[in-house]
Amino acid sequence: MAITQSDVVYTAVATAENGRDGRVSTDDGKLDVVVNPPKEQGGSGNGTNPEQLFAAGYSACFQGALAVVARQENADITGSTVTAKVGIGKNDDGFGLIVEIAASIPNVDPAAARALVEKAHQVCPYSKATRGNITVTLSA
Repeated sequence: MAITQSDVVYTAVATAENGRDGRVSTDDGKLDVVVNPPKEQGGSGNGTNPEQLFAAGYSACFQGALAVVARQENADITGSTVTAKVGIGKNDDGFGLIVEIAASIPNVDPAAARALVEKAHQVCPYSKATRGNITVTLSA
């Protein structure tokens, strides 16, 4: 279910200058980075790129969702990590993204870890936003 503006508790604000080959910064100054296309896309690769920024945000958000689910399930996820791989490639109408989410949950058996990851995927805001739009694969 979509939220309305009255439901919003925080809004991130970022501004890009010169698109994929420039600079991105947040209004509070906490993020200010040079962005360049990666070498694989003909760029210099000297800065970060939007896919890396998306992977960073998605992995952090998913880790938070995993923590919520773990608390509900009384599972110990101490020492867990979430890695997001975001790929970009050509599709029928330009470019598209594909995502792989891999969770390492050392204190939980593999079947329980997989169940936690599936549940986290249902509550993570990034997962909700991408559902039905891009392919997201999960592993634990």
